[in-house]
Amino acid sequence: MYRKWVKISLILVYLVIVAGAMVRMTGSGMGCPDWPKCFGYYIPPTDAQELTWQPNRAYKKGQVIIKNETLQVAAQDFRTGEAYNAVNWNAYTKHDYAIFNVWHTWIEYINRLMGALSGIAILVMAILSIWKWKKRKQITLLSWLAVFLLGFQAWLGATVVYSELAPVKITIHMVMALVIVALLLYLLYISREHKRTFSIAKSYVNLLIFSLILTLVQVVLGTQVRQFVDEQIDLVGYEAKAMWLDDPTVTFYIHRSFSVLVFVVNAALWYFNKKHRYGLHKINWVFLLVMLEAATGIAMYYFDFPVLSQPLHLIFASLLFGVQFYVVMEAWKKHRPDFIARQI
Repeated sequence: MYRKWVKISLILVYLVIVAGAMVRMTGSGMGCPDWPKCFGYYIPPTDAQELTWQPNRAYKKGQVIIKNETLQVAAQDFRTGEAYNAVNWNAYTKHDYAIFNVWHTWIEYINRLMGALSGIAILVMAILSIWKWKKRKQITLLSWLAVFLLGFQAWLGATVVYSELAPVKITIHMVMALVIVALLLYLLYISREHKRTFSIAKSYVNLLIFSLILTLVQVVLGTQVRQFVDEQIDLVGYEAKAMWLDDPTVTFYIHRSFSVLVFVVNAALWYFNKKHRYGLHKINWVFLLVMLEAATGIAMYYFDFPVLSQPLHLIFASLLFGVQFYVVMEAWKKHRPDFIARQI
């Protein structure tokens, strides 16, 4: 049962990453300008009229309206009269973004909903880990660490909104998601039976670790490139896709050059795994994801950002990191001569 909930948690975290990619692609990051609610609602509005002050209407404390291009928050439960009374409202002070776009709002809301579901799954996983305490305290401790990290990730999400999508905070938010993925994969790995039938050269394991670091660096660089693209969209418009990468920053060129190194390193890993019969079958998935990642990157640059190329690029990178991390664990255990198979 425990491993089942680890898998559910892992799938939901990846769905959060997918939803986050759609948020970035559609520019919906400020679709819900407050946190954890959305315009003061647990279920966000579907029409701008719901965010417009209306006479003789009941408002709950914390509900939000847009008044004179500012967000106003109901100070208490009350019913409006025939005229607007500023005494009943407090200005929202976290930022000055006050735009309602129904599509952006619901895309961001779905992203938050997936985050909440992943939190519930991880909490259930942690509770089930209590029964592992006598056999493997490590599993219980790391499971509750996952709960803490997800709470920290939720707080980071709030700071991203309050900062109006500051690039550094978006990057940290993305990296933290990958840290949670890695932790869940580790829990999945150590909670199963392992059979060690052969060993792997230490140099090969080191190359695997190097490839994992390269992927993480590429993710960080990619978020910076994406920020540049977002800024270009603000300048030239969404329709002028051919101009989005005109005169890019040096980060773009580093990101592009590193992609060649990523391909070469992972091609070497695939070749040596096959040559020496290490039996790391997931290396085939790693190499496939590297090629898909390269293909979406090439499509964005040379074919002016085809539909879904941006979110797919991020999704493939996240999947690549996860599979690589799991392969590193497999290879590390098989490389260690003192490893003993364990049944949890």
